[in-house]
Amino acid sequence: MIIGQIKNGIVLDHITAGRGMDIYNILHLGELDCTVVMIKNAESQKMGQKDIIKIGQAMDLNLDILGYIDPGITVDIIRDGKRVEKKQLTLPETITDVIRCKNPRCITSVEQGLTHIFRLADPKNKVYRCIYCDSAARR
Repeated sequence: MIIGQIKNGIVLDHITAGRGMDIYNILHLGELDCTVVMIKNAESQKMGQKDIIKIGQAMDLNLDILGYIDPGITVDIIRDGKRVEKKQLTLPETITDVIRCKNPRCITSVEQGLTHIFRLADPKNKVYRCIYCDSAARR
């Protein structure tokens, strides 16, 4: 299979196998007017299998959302056919308006305009807690 090289754009690499479509939908990549290539279950020496997404244009990405979904992703910025920057994602310390608190007694259930903020409480188990009521987010 031959997939063309990206001249300017972004490559999301080391996506956990099977998560590529989730990221494609969350980032609304189907709405872009450029080449978007998704490779599922590519062979990887490090991971066994992985997904890869190539985006044929520069765009702003919310790295916190990507880090929350899959902290092992690498983001390569491509300009003039060369990688000019590589970002290793990790679990973000806080995430804002990505997930919603499910606790019916939380202030965010009553105050509709309130920002939903979660902090990383347990990095090992990837547990985030609401800063208002301390409820754990469900993944």
